[in-house]
Amino acid sequence: MVARDRGLQPCAGEKGGSRTGPSPVDRGRRGSKQHLLVDGSGLPLAWTLTGGNRNDITQLLALLDKVPPVRGRVGRPKRRPVSVIADRGYDHDKYRRLVWQRGIKPVIARRQTEHGSSLGREPWVVERTFAWLHNRRRLLVRTDRRHETHEAFLDLACCLICWRRIETSSS
Repeated sequence: MVARDRGLQPCAGEKGGSRTGPSPVDRGRRGSKQHLLVDGSGLPLAWTLTGGNRNDITQLLALLDKVPPVRGRVGRPKRRPVSVIADRGYDHDKYRRLVWQRGIKPVIARRQTEHGSSLGREPWVVERTFAWLHNRRRLLVRTDRRHETHEAFLDLACCLICWRRIETSSS
């Protein structure tokens, strides 16, 4: 980091920027990973950005804690989802117990089982939301060095997805 007139900014020689890490699938090139928590229809509820080398399971509890209260009915607002559906990347007994302790039923595919064995069509909803996000090239290929800029565009894209859902449901 270098002190410049606008505060601390990344050096010109710093490749990849902040919140990046070596990608395990792309010859060690630096990259970032977006983690999403969506509802049953694909509406983003919580999201975060980490380095490409971070394991998915490390972000599960942080995403669950980011879910805002659901308003609408009279009474205490619902704070937690009823169940969480996840793929094999989230299969870990410690985190299953922690999710159960929060009062949420984990429906997570087990490792070393046949593909398509237990989750059915549910993971497709998350993949569709990622496709909606990646329609914006700036989120698909990260060119920003500062993670704040990339997170701001991720926030904006998730807000646009929510806005379009509200706009189509009202008409």
